Amino acid sequence: MIYTITLNPALDRTLWVKKTQSEDSNRIEREQRYAGGKGIDVSRVLTTLGISNKALGFVGGFAGEELEGRLLNAGVACDFIRISGETRTNIIINEMSTGNQLVFNAMGPEIKPYELMQMIHKIEKLEKPEMVVISGSLPPGVHPVIYQNIIEILKKRGARVILDADGDALKVGIQGFPDVFKPNVYELSRLVNRELKGIDEIVTAASRIHEEGVEIVLVSMGARGIILIGEKEEYWAYPPEVEVENTIGAGDSAVAGFVYGLARGKNLKEALVYAVAAGTATTLMPGTALCKRDDFLKLVPAIKLDMIGG
Repeated sequence: MIYTITLNPALDRTLWVKKTQSEDSNRIEREQRYAGGKGIDVSRVLTTLGISNKALGFVGGFAGEELEGRLLNAGVACDFIRISGETRTNIIINEMSTGNQLVFNAMGPEIKPYELMQMIHKIEKLEKPEMVVISGSLPPGVHPVIYQNIIEILKKRGARVILDADGDALKVGIQGFPDVFKPNVYELSRLVNRELKGIDEIVTAASRIHEEGVEIVLVSMGARGIILIGEKEEYWAYPPEVEVENTIGAGDSAVAGFVYGLARGKNLKEALVYAVAAGTATTLMPGTALCKRDDFLKLVPAIKLDMIGG
């Protein structure tokens, strides 16, 4: 079974306005709401691509009820821990006249110690965890060491673990040695404490993380594609030029595409192509909508792949 873990999920409220004005009313032209959070996004895309999975996380209050209801309506299986706080709501404002996008991410509710332990106990008892994606920010009250602990629990259960995080959660979580680590280039730059620009610099930094004990490092670079560094395989896959509507969720979709490939028994090269196709397909969607299966399938044969150093 494939699981995703999102400790700080969100209800994404996406608004469209013609133009933002600081001294006058801003009329909302349209609005959409989505279940959000990095792991939640992975579950949504996996479900869209026909891969059975289950989303885990914390939910609370009316926003949490709406988030879970939206997932259930989308066919996503859930097994959440109920908390006393209210699930956060993020605000995304799309300015139609310029194409600019403003994103306001809320901190999230404080997680009580007993609620955190309920999650740990649930993870310890997961039924046949084959692959588990752990991703996203941490809510208030949760120490970054939680990611390391969860990774260690899951690896003892024989699960293949994918980590996608940033900041302290990443720095501590990576010490649990996930099987797959998926930063974007900015997150990797912060991890190694220097700005990474050229492909050679990115490959060198990713290779060092691999040498420290992470089996596979995937570095997403936006329109430049994704680099994969493994034990014997190093690839760079990149998409064709497309008209980008939105970049929110593209990295999460790439993780889902990679998991999709592994779940179907594909090799790393093929899984990487699926990752780039899924991430690119999401950029074609407005607001915080995620990729469509048809767009994903159309993009797969258009993805270019090079062997690094070859």
